[in-house]
Amino acid sequence: MTVADEELLQTAAAVRQAATRLARRLRIERPEPAHTALELGTLAHLYRRGPMTPGALAAAERLQPQSLTRTLASLERRRLAVRQPDDLDRRRSLLAITEAGRQALAADMRQRDGWLAAAMARQLTTAEQQLLRIAGELMDRLADAPDEHRPAGAPDE
Repeated sequence: MTVADEELLQTAAAVRQAATRLARRLRIERPEPAHTALELGTLAHLYRRGPMTPGALAAAERLQPQSLTRTLASLERRRLAVRQPDDLDRRRSLLAITEAGRQALAADMRQRDGWLAAAMARQLTTAEQQLLRIAGELMDRLADAPDEHRPAGAPDE
């Protein structure tokens, strides 16, 4: 392993540790949960990616589809998500976020974004805030990196 490889591994570890600590703190800053973390994660996937099959949602959360059944039923019962037929394959259904689901997701994010903005204002300079915005965009790109264990373009189901 080269020095450059070792430095990259150290950088990766520092980013992972910081992202994990910040994610944990943001969970703590969540208001009394009206929705479970899995429900909010599912709504977030539907918001970002559009309608998805239950199998694709389970794969995105790295769960077995059966493990998501109760969560999907809860989201549908509360009208935060709705099933619709898949135009490409009428045997399958897609789940889509509803306006109520978008509002629930936005309310959850608003509380945590408020805490984070206040913490950034107290702890960081304007230049550091701008740097963190760029880092956030880069981390978002990394989160969308293809899975090495699954070929690009491979079906989710």
